[in-house]
Amino acid sequence: MGLPRLVCAFLLAACCCCPRVAGVPGEAEQPAPELVEVEVGSTALLKCGLSQSQGNLSHVDWFSVHKEKRTLIFRVRQGQGQSEPGEYEQRLSLQDRGATLALTQVTPQDERIFLCQGKRPRSQEYRIQLRVYKAPEEPNIQVNPLGIPVNSKEPEEVATCVGRNGYPIPQVIWYKNGRPLKEEKNRVHIQSSQTVESSGLYTLQSILKAQLVKEDKDAQFYCELNYRLPSGNHMKESREVTVPVFYPTEKVWLEVEPVGMLKEGDRVEIRCLADGNPPPHFSISKQNPSTREAEEETTNDNGVLVLEPARKEHSGRYECQGLDLDTMISLLSEPQELLVNYVSDVRVSPAAPERQEGSSLTLTCEAESSQDLEFQWLREETGQVLERGPVLQLHDLKREAGGGYRCVASVPSIPGLNRTQLVNVAIFGPPWMAFKERKVWVKENMVLNLSCEASGHPRPTISWNVNGTASEQDQDPQRVLSTLNVLVTPELLETERKLPEPESRGVVIVAVIVCILVLAVLGAVLYFLYKKGKLPCRRSGKQEITLPPSRKSELVVEVKSDKLPEEMGLLQGSSGDKRAPGDQGEKYIDLRH
Repeated sequence: MGLPRLVCAFLLAACCCCPRVAGVPGEAEQPAPELVEVEVGSTALLKCGLSQSQGNLSHVDWFSVHKEKRTLIFRVRQGQGQSEPGEYEQRLSLQDRGATLALTQVTPQDERIFLCQGKRPRSQEYRIQLRVYKAPEEPNIQVNPLGIPVNSKEPEEVATCVGRNGYPIPQVIWYKNGRPLKEEKNRVHIQSSQTVESSGLYTLQSILKAQLVKEDKDAQFYCELNYRLPSGNHMKESREVTVPVFYPTEKVWLEVEPVGMLKEGDRVEIRCLADGNPPPHFSISKQNPSTREAEEETTNDNGVLVLEPARKEHSGRYECQGLDLDTMISLLSEPQELLVNYVSDVRVSPAAPERQEGSSLTLTCEAESSQDLEFQWLREETGQVLERGPVLQLHDLKREAGGGYRCVASVPSIPGLNRTQLVNVAIFGPPWMAFKERKVWVKENMVLNLSCEASGHPRPTISWNVNGTASEQDQDPQRVLSTLNVLVTPELLETERKLPEPESRGVVIVAVIVCILVLAVLGAVLYFLYKKGKLPCRRSGKQEITLPPSRKSELVVEVKSDKLPEEMGLLQGSSGDKRAPGDQGEKYIDLRH
């Protein structure tokens, strides 16, 4: 009669549940244990289910049952608890006035049956099955780095999934492209194993083996761990991985970047592509336009032909050859024509035009291109568009027409494809000076910067009539700018006083005539007033007009550039009547240049 109880005790320890077994007539049936679930590291509350009628909770013994062996772990006497020496000595305590035994820092080894037994009035037992859980770590997946050939006759290793430190052992499910994989003879095989760590937790390792096809080259594989906690069922997924799939090459072709119309100056890449994995060894060749023979081009380490910058000579027929090193089969791509659009150097005729004032000039622009060209003429100094077309006609030339003209040859269908040529038109004539007038205050011993600009053909030469440091700079072939740095000395100012005011003869004659007319009118007015008696004559004599002392040292210096350089004086001046600034050391100089 003891055998059924022994079998039940074994099943209780193994699967935490056992049907009630009929005992000896007159003996009470053994109830199923109460189930308590906790996570590793937490506290398990073991509540003794003995009723007051069944026993006195102030006098209880607690036992752990492991492999059908009972071990006393705790005593309760008069409501006071005492741990027995052993593995539970430091982790047990009483709660709820002695009705509950608290077990702290639960470990996987604590998964067993605990029972409490009352002593009076007669022995009664209450069994508790403790279940322990621990979520595994995030699954780690490692793909087979060597890859899988599609012609393999047996399933090859795709990836390995590892789930560490879980309890109990989690369940693993493999997925491909989001769909679960199942065992399939000669197609899919899943091999799993587990290791018990020193902590009592499990580490699961699962290896997926499969026979793949070419279409699996982009397939996404991942593994999923399913496990249970007191709160319910849970799962964790690994990252997705792609395994290298090897298959033979069936086709080779060329690809050119950038896509679209190419032009000189672009960076062009020509690369070979193939539908096999691994790709074959590539070589790129270009057809020689003279011999019609294919000549191999030099590529970089990646087998890419780089044209930088692209030139019109790069245009031609290209093809790619791929050699499969495994099968030693050579495949050839379809030839592809490459066109690098260009605009040749622009030619302008005449190349160095020279004309007299009043004459006409015709400029012609020529260029070649792989596409239709448009021409336009621009004034170099202003950027103004003068003419659209290859011919520019200039009539009744003035000296201002001299200078730069630019012809632009462009391809409207390809933005950025253009060439230009600059031509300088020379107009024969005497030098022409650009001048400005400006007045400056100067101090003795200061350095004054003077500039003079002249244009003409032939190129004019500028000279200065005072000592200083002069420098010239060509503005264009017919225009020159001269700069003079001169020190303002007392001698220079004295020289400026003595220089006569330059006047043209016409200006002097007009001034004299105007003065005579003014005097005649003034005399007539005075005579009229005298006759009327309104002009007293008792006052006579001369009245001196004097300047303030502060203004007697003022000087006016002029530089005029409305005449040719040989007719001009740098510092021409006369006594002025201008008011000086507060600084009494300054001199007033009127510069016209």
